Amino acid sequence: MIYCRKLCPRTLYSLTKTPTSCSTSSFHSFNSTTPNLCTIEPDTCCKSFRFLSPIMGFNLIFQKLSVPKDPNFVNPSFSRNYCSGKNSDGGSGEWTEEIEYLDESGSVIYSGKGVRSVEPGVDDHVMVGGLKKPFLNASAVAKIVEVVKRWKWGPELETQLDKLQFVPSMTHITQSLKVIKDSDACLSLFRWAKRQSWYLPNDECYVMLFDGLNQNRDFDGIQSLFDEMVGDSSNNGISSFTSYNRVIQYLAKAEKLEVSFCCFKKIQDSGCKIDVQTYNSLITLFLNKGLPYKAFEIYGSMEAAGCLLDGSTYELMIPSLAKSGRLDAAFKLFQEMKERNFRPGFNVFSSLVDSMGKAGRLDTSMKVYMEMQGYGLRPSATMYVSLIESYVKAGKLDAALRLWDEMKKAGFRPNFGLYTLIVESHAKSGKLDIAMSAFTDMEKAGFLPTPSTYSCLLEMHAATGQVDSAMKLYNSMTNAGLRPGLSTYTSLLTLLANKKLVDVAAKILLEMKAMGFSVDVSASDVLMVYIKDGSVDLALRWLRFMGSSGIKTNNFIIRQLFESCMKNGLYGSAKPLLETYVSSAAKVDLILYTSILAHLVRCQEEENEKHLMSILSATKHKAHSFMCGLFTGPEQRKQPVLSFVREFFQGIDYELEEGAARYFVNVLLNYLVLMGQINRARCVWKVAYENKLFPKAIVFDQHIAWSLDVRNLSVGAALVAVAHTLHRFRKRMLYYGVVPRRIKLVTGPTLKIVVAQMLNSVESPFEVSKVVLRAPGDSVMEWFKKPIVQQFLLNEIPSRADILLHKLNTLFPSSAPEIRSLSPPKPLMARRTM
Repeated sequence: MIYCRKLCPRTLYSLTKTPTSCSTSSFHSFNSTTPNLCTIEPDTCCKSFRFLSPIMGFNLIFQKLSVPKDPNFVNPSFSRNYCSGKNSDGGSGEWTEEIEYLDESGSVIYSGKGVRSVEPGVDDHVMVGGLKKPFLNASAVAKIVEVVKRWKWGPELETQLDKLQFVPSMTHITQSLKVIKDSDACLSLFRWAKRQSWYLPNDECYVMLFDGLNQNRDFDGIQSLFDEMVGDSSNNGISSFTSYNRVIQYLAKAEKLEVSFCCFKKIQDSGCKIDVQTYNSLITLFLNKGLPYKAFEIYGSMEAAGCLLDGSTYELMIPSLAKSGRLDAAFKLFQEMKERNFRPGFNVFSSLVDSMGKAGRLDTSMKVYMEMQGYGLRPSATMYVSLIESYVKAGKLDAALRLWDEMKKAGFRPNFGLYTLIVESHAKSGKLDIAMSAFTDMEKAGFLPTPSTYSCLLEMHAATGQVDSAMKLYNSMTNAGLRPGLSTYTSLLTLLANKKLVDVAAKILLEMKAMGFSVDVSASDVLMVYIKDGSVDLALRWLRFMGSSGIKTNNFIIRQLFESCMKNGLYGSAKPLLETYVSSAAKVDLILYTSILAHLVRCQEEENEKHLMSILSATKHKAHSFMCGLFTGPEQRKQPVLSFVREFFQGIDYELEEGAARYFVNVLLNYLVLMGQINRARCVWKVAYENKLFPKAIVFDQHIAWSLDVRNLSVGAALVAVAHTLHRFRKRMLYYGVVPRRIKLVTGPTLKIVVAQMLNSVESPFEVSKVVLRAPGDSVMEWFKKPIVQQFLLNEIPSRADILLHKLNTLFPSSAPEIRSLSPPKPLMARRTM
């Protein structure tokens, strides 16, 4: 072992200032007491002392101490020789003396020329005699570490680093950074190195710096250093693959979402490769932050780069894809995960089962569910609920019930929502037995059914007509303190109305009113049920109850009930309804008035005729004034009948009431024919034809064929139309000499018999076919020349025609043109046989 000892300044001063015998002896005593250190040989000019430098690892300082022989010398002269060849005194830097290096026992271990010190920042080696030896890396690193740990940072540190007795390299800096643990000191050393001419960007240096900053949670520093690194890489064309990825991973783990993604885009734009761990860190960050679509975007880049997910990212990615609706991508990753021998966790299975089920892909959902059990995983209550809900919503109630039973066998207790779903779904599907069984279990389990559940059960029982079960549920619901909804009350009232339980329905309606519901509509609905069912007595009874309870109905229902009363011959009850209808500012239209007139046409009893006349008067319709004026004399009307009829029909709005006017003409002509008012009937038909109410009734096809179509007319209208039209044909043929080949009367199967019998009474030439009466024009021309035909067409009908024209009540079973009797009148048939 080689020993070294430094001379203290006091000793050096005593050796140089006063080189007396005492001092000389002191000097020699120092030398003699340390014979192991080195042998010192004085030259002719001075005594020189050399000590090894710490640069070589010997922990000695190069110094040269010269002591002049002249004892009167006071100011000592010190000289320093450098390996570069420069001397402090300007002389030669060569070293020729031999120095022996001794061990502890005094044996010589090395003999050679001495080792001199180096000039800081210039020399990169030391001289051992004439031999150049490089500095040991370990020694250089140790010196750098010593300086940095002492000065930490700032100008003093940079000054000391500038004074290093060797030229550092990036290897020294890298190794020093590994030893120094202080991130600030590391950054100071690194930034000093960046200003040196020998600096080269080093990926390993950046990695260590980022590691230190991450340990100190200095993410602002990481971002700043990252920007510096990007600049270095772009300027020097050196890739920093490891440090780039390390930065993103640290920022992602620290949940610095925006910063990490910004760094990711910068790296991606620079064309640097991104490793699998970085991709996974970013995807995990975005998924945990609830931004699955950004994670999917990164995953797309990852796929394009040919990278694969790791196990933990699979566990996050698959549920996120499934929940966002990208089921195909999720299932593809699920298959890929299994192919790479990753074991899917419960969360993966649960998300796929739930999402596939909700999307209606029940087969895939069940397949994943069975596969999960194959992995030894036990379904959770949430998974059972999700599967049952999916099957119920898909209408597969049998499969849902199997899962329901399996869930209970597994020891899970169905929750309130699941009970409600099972009960309501089976009730709505008509499986009331299963629904009531689950409902009973629900109550036993301590769950109070909601009004919705009660309503669903009650409404389905009501729809199937089960009054007892519906009332039992209603009473149970009210006893539980639950308030039935409007739909529940409506369903129950409809059921009671259909079962004709008026008293019970009235009780429920009053309870509904007490609950604060508006009952006018519900009561009117019940009234309509009775009206449509034809239960007029019950409808009138219910209407009286509504009036006594202060419940109002609308005019439409009043009109419907009025028409029902008219149809059933309850004219006494009908008139008050009509008066109520008119007094409520409702307008009696032409159709309603015509329907009342139709009842008068069909009436057979004088008492009922009086009621009907009073009802017609109560309508206060202008058509009634027209009817009254039509049957008065010209002195009272002060105008002819034809003018009076034209004036009335001119006041009709044909755009709105064309159909009603046509219906009115049909019924009115029935009434006029029955009353024997043939002239008035002909006037009405003429004006109706003029106003184009029957535009296609009469057709003149030049000399080929003339026709009359009465298929859409009532019986009375058809008879009047035939008589009036034949009169027109007669005038045209006799006075103008125009004779067509044939004349047709299109009657249809219903009116064929009536028209044929009327014409046969005057021996007409018309032949009866299926739906048409035909005759050649020449034959009709000859027929028109007969006096009886002329009298018939001029309304001078023989007395035997009274049977036809004044007793047509047997031919008018209904005033509506679409309902007619096909049976011929017996008197006419008897006379025809005679």
